[in-house]
Amino acid sequence: MKFGQVADPSQIDFTLPKDHPQTKFILNQNKKGLDNISIGCAKWNKTDLKGFYPKGTKDELTYYATQFNSIELNATFYGMPTAEQVQTWKEKTPKDFKFFPKITNTVSHFRRLLNVTDVVTQFASAVLNFDDKLGMVFLQLHDNFKPKDYDRLEKFVQDWPKEVPLAIELRNTEWFTDEEIFNTVCELFEMNNITNIIVDTAGRRDMLHMRLTTPNAFIRYVGANADSDYARLEDWLERLTKWKKEGLQNLYFFVHQNIEKASPLLSSHLIKKMNEEWGTDIHIPTLADNQPTLF
Repeated sequence: MKFGQVADPSQIDFTLPKDHPQTKFILNQNKKGLDNISIGCAKWNKTDLKGFYPKGTKDELTYYATQFNSIELNATFYGMPTAEQVQTWKEKTPKDFKFFPKITNTVSHFRRLLNVTDVVTQFASAVLNFDDKLGMVFLQLHDNFKPKDYDRLEKFVQDWPKEVPLAIELRNTEWFTDEEIFNTVCELFEMNNITNIIVDTAGRRDMLHMRLTTPNAFIRYVGANADSDYARLEDWLERLTKWKKEGLQNLYFFVHQNIEKASPLLSSHLIKKMNEEWGTDIHIPTLADNQPTLF
């Protein structure tokens, strides 16, 4: 994941900002407690995750799903999934596994949210075949999609099929630099039960807005391939512990790296620390060939 990459991560202040005041209010609305914790990587292919798979692994997704409980499914961004493909993916994973498919780039990058009813219908119809294994769909807008096109975003959100849970990642800096604009779009998300994605990456600290619009935290964490990556994850665990006490309902945390093969190491570190802090029993991914855990 090259987005937000910087030449020298040591020059970046990785301190997590304070929560937006609305975040606590949103979390307090949930009285049911924590339902689901999904922690995973962005990819499962062997080329990117070198050293993760045992020699001779024939089906990467099947093995990946023995180590992680979820995947950020970027494959659906590059091509429209079919019901048959979704069924195949679904059958390769255990019953508690969750998929988080990215909406195809036809919607976000080529049509730019204009005249997308047909594509959205096709996409939603396909991913609903995940059934209980569908975690949440997410839309990643192009970084040149600006607030001047707010009307397109508003219509998209209002027309989105409500039976499919949706998160949205805003990328253009103008969404964050104008407080009035940011408040307007967050209120739109709140009214339509859309989860506001938080991105933690070195070169775009403005995307670390810390404003939840539902009791769900969807976090895309991008390591910098530096020693600080582990301390950053521990800072996140401290913040997530606070959110859990305030009413967090679902946690979706996906680890990226500019060198993706390091993603499982960071995921393992977070899971181990979370199990210790929260008393959870999430499986900690292991290295190939029955070696010890990745940290």
